Amino acid sequence: MPIKVQSDLPAKETLERENVFTMDENRAVHQDIRPIEVGILNLMPLKEDTELQILRELSNTPLQVDVTFVVTGSHESRNTSSSHLNKFYHTFQEIKERKFDGFIITGAPVEKIEYEEVDYWKEFEEICEWTKSNVTSTMHLCWGAQAGLYYHYGIPKEMLDHKMFGLFQHKVRNRKIPLVRGFDDYFLAPHSRHTQVRVEEIEKVPELTILAESEEAGAYLIMDTTGKKIFVMGHPEYDRITLHTEYIRDKEKGLDIQVPRNYYQDDDCTIRPNLQWRAHANTLYTNWLNYYVYQATPYEYTSVPGSAVRQAMREGSSR
Repeated sequence: MPIKVQSDLPAKETLERENVFTMDENRAVHQDIRPIEVGILNLMPLKEDTELQILRELSNTPLQVDVTFVVTGSHESRNTSSSHLNKFYHTFQEIKERKFDGFIITGAPVEKIEYEEVDYWKEFEEICEWTKSNVTSTMHLCWGAQAGLYYHYGIPKEMLDHKMFGLFQHKVRNRKIPLVRGFDDYFLAPHSRHTQVRVEEIEKVPELTILAESEEAGAYLIMDTTGKKIFVMGHPEYDRITLHTEYIRDKEKGLDIQVPRNYYQDDDCTIRPNLQWRAHANTLYTNWLNYYVYQATPYEYTSVPGSAVRQAMREGSSR
């Protein structure tokens, strides 16, 4: 699938080395095709790393995806250059009048802070409310998933005794839902967080269904009945060395960090970790784009038809 990005986006060169087909604006305008419009609210501090990780996941579908990177205007990023942000990003205020087929809200390293104390929380609330009418389906990742569950359903988070850190085994609970089509019964996924949302709290909400969970890491994949809101508690987009980088960073800072679970051979951080979750991550993003974004979005996007989303979710059939 061609991903449409700006021609000089740094991630583009890396993707092309990986044989991922990318397309710039000049080539895209010559194709008579309605691309899927996907916005990415990037709340991670190292934005370029997250760009690459998510673009890589969006590349495993035959659909053409036009990506728009978004940042909050109420927070100043200290870990990504202002020149990069000015060149490749839009603030939410700049795109709030647009409609998107899909929207991704990333995690953020603010989980130890109460939601209302996060400096961009008011804007985050506005964005969540905006997605109800301007986006066909929104995928929330890690902190973005916890915060989304809190905003939309009032489900609280709680601090863990120790960081949920590493690769954890998950079991699919409902195989009939198209979002988990092609998943194995059990699969691995990365987690890196200090807080959790209890399974019991999620199960109290009739509109929510837990599609996959872990005995150790808890609920992993949650969806509302319409397919418009999807919550992923881990980081399926992480690449091979992301957990390693986080581990070494925290060790060098002298933090009390445990070796990431099930990640290194014999827990030896000098051994290159195996990549054991990419296939399911690819399947997750492909299913989301196909069943909950593409099949639920009209050619001329003038509204967000909840009935179409529900129909696509029920049928899970190809066009």
